[in-house]
Amino acid sequence: MTRSARAAQRVFAFVVAAVVLSACTKGGAGGTAAKTHSLTVADGSGDVTSLNPHLFTETTLGYISQLSQAYLVKWGSDNRPYAELVTEVPTQANGGISADGKTITWHLRHGVRWSDGAPFDADDVVFSTKVVLNPANNEVGRDGWNLIQKMDEPDKYTVVYHLRTPYAAYEPTFFGSAGANPDVLPKHLLQSYPNINQVAYNAKPVGIGPFRIVAWRRGDSVELEANPYYFRGEPKIQHISFKLIPSRDTLLTLMQTGEVKLWPEVPSSYLTRVLALTNVQTEIKPSPFYGHLDFNVTRPLVSDLRVRQAIRYAIDRPGLAQKVAQGNAIVQESVIPPVNPIAPKDIPLVPYDAARARQLLDAAGWKAGPDGIRVKNGQRLSLEFPYYTGVSTADDTVEFIRQNLRAVGIDIQTRKFAPAVFFAPYQQNGIIYGGKWDMTMFSWQADPVGEISNIWQCNQIPPNGQNVAHFCNGQLDALLERFKVTYNQEEHRRLLDQEVKIIDANVPTIVLDVLKNGYTHSPNLTGYDPGAWTAFDNMMTSDI
Repeated sequence: MTRSARAAQRVFAFVVAAVVLSACTKGGAGGTAAKTHSLTVADGSGDVTSLNPHLFTETTLGYISQLSQAYLVKWGSDNRPYAELVTEVPTQANGGISADGKTITWHLRHGVRWSDGAPFDADDVVFSTKVVLNPANNEVGRDGWNLIQKMDEPDKYTVVYHLRTPYAAYEPTFFGSAGANPDVLPKHLLQSYPNINQVAYNAKPVGIGPFRIVAWRRGDSVELEANPYYFRGEPKIQHISFKLIPSRDTLLTLMQTGEVKLWPEVPSSYLTRVLALTNVQTEIKPSPFYGHLDFNVTRPLVSDLRVRQAIRYAIDRPGLAQKVAQGNAIVQESVIPPVNPIAPKDIPLVPYDAARARQLLDAAGWKAGPDGIRVKNGQRLSLEFPYYTGVSTADDTVEFIRQNLRAVGIDIQTRKFAPAVFFAPYQQNGIIYGGKWDMTMFSWQADPVGEISNIWQCNQIPPNGQNVAHFCNGQLDALLERFKVTYNQEEHRRLLDQEVKIIDANVPTIVLDVLKNGYTHSPNLTGYDPGAWTAFDNMMTSDI
């Protein structure tokens, strides 16, 4: 999902433009209908637990935040960063980053106002940085932020970060919109609170975007209106209703009836069905999302590498991609989708080989029991496998995996949870961050930099970050640290290749597929131009 699911991964910077793989325009009545300037959107993920991206990371919230919240840097439809609340994106070339890479200077725009009309300035950026660093706040992760040694505010439109070391992923991490990253918060509304965990603001945040949040109708919708204070001017669309529909099958029906006008990032498993609709049009673009099975490698049943290797051999991933995604997916080993220009290209695909899986399980001491499920020291090889509701293809995927694993003597015990519970933070007893499982399944959104330490570094194991696999490898940690401290793309390419090979060899995760996404909408929606990493960062010219 985001950003999980966007339980998101942030990975961003030097990115090539996404190439449209194919486009299918379906004719439909109403192409010349009068503009209503009102857009209904849904993505089939259901409700969220908070509207504050500091406290919750999930795809739906990412979309809403792109529309309404405050970011220093956003991403264009060319998948490159552009200056939002800063006058230019700081680089070493323009002097915004010092020669040693340890000082980043943010020059803020003048005349910007929050969506309640209050002025925005450097006080808000400094305050928001302190919020992230405050251990009393339930931030999803602080990777990168912990490098900030001090801040300077030489004037009301300049903020200087002094870092302990250079940091490659500064653009998305430090209040960038691409990925599961926090936004700038309004100091004038939140400065009196000791922490932000339970404040009323989280249900109706004030931001700086083309739209502002009017109401959150729990379990139904988030309503947004054009922001009259947005510094770029008012958007053409005057109202957006983001429907919190908990089922993609239901959403498919609502697209067919016209009750929903835009479904962003339609997963590959639904592309065949949306392409068959005659009243909408769909563009298919490469995606930074990849589906995966994660292991909690500290759990006894999957702590043995041979068991994890056996599971990888046992799953017919090409067959899964055909059955569930109707072929609209790429099967690969690398955790870096090919939309990233520095993605490793020499990681061979591990083939489907049930016989090899059985050999590995035999070698690990797991012998077939009376019912065919393997047993070792009196314990059955039965894995706790939670996943999320609302996606019928998730059930299809799980049942496909269940059959593949049972054929080699492995059982899975599945439990389903609403996305809001599944992706909730560790502090709120979230399922994936809580870690009381052997194997689980969801999607990460890769970022354009290729910086993956927030998922794989030892110090990012929950509650400190998003390393839900609890995987810790000293050699990988060293490479991740080296990646962070350089801004050189070719060095990033070389380091990332080594990182991915270590992950591939140790199997803390199995990449199921890299997705192709569709953007399905009414023909009356014009000017909609999403990027691979942000579906709603470019809405000023959209209208309906």
